[in-house]
Amino acid sequence: MSAPAGATPAAVERPSLHFMLRHPSHMLALGFGSGLSPRAPGTAGTLWAWAAFLLLEHGFGPLPWPALLALGLAVGVWACTRCAQNLGMADPGAIVWDEVLAFWAVLWWVAPHGLVAQLLAFGLFRYFDAAKPWPVGWADQLFKRPPGGTIGWAQGFGILFDDLVAAACTLAVMAAVGWLWT
Repeated sequence: MSAPAGATPAAVERPSLHFMLRHPSHMLALGFGSGLSPRAPGTAGTLWAWAAFLLLEHGFGPLPWPALLALGLAVGVWACTRCAQNLGMADPGAIVWDEVLAFWAVLWWVAPHGLVAQLLAFGLFRYFDAAKPWPVGWADQLFKRPPGGTIGWAQGFGILFDDLVAAACTLAVMAAVGWLWT
């Protein structure tokens, strides 16, 4: 079922519902199924993150987002590493916990400013995540494994890191727009 720590499985496995349900790390890393979208899984994961954020805020009121994000990062490194190892790919597109966690960080700051701000943040985040301009492209390459190398904890962190940089870029642009607007 699981590849040993740092192992590179012999074959690449396709993410599927069956694969997702085999292990809790798969469920989390695949964004509770949103990463199984046949088209634009990163966008599907970001939309799932947005819906989940709004439901959590509505159901529980203001949450301790810094603690939840820190916990999500720690558990996410484990989940993304294990899922990537078991899929046999260092950064599979189906892994969307990185989008979920990063967009939650964006929404934590942006949601109080209303729907228009959230829509703008969504568009900016998707741009930074997909197009990977500097510094997001730099962050994306920082933890890539060498050809034939093993998939380890560094790659699991790397899956998350470039999206966190995309979130920081999104927030920087949002802050600049807010500053210019006022």
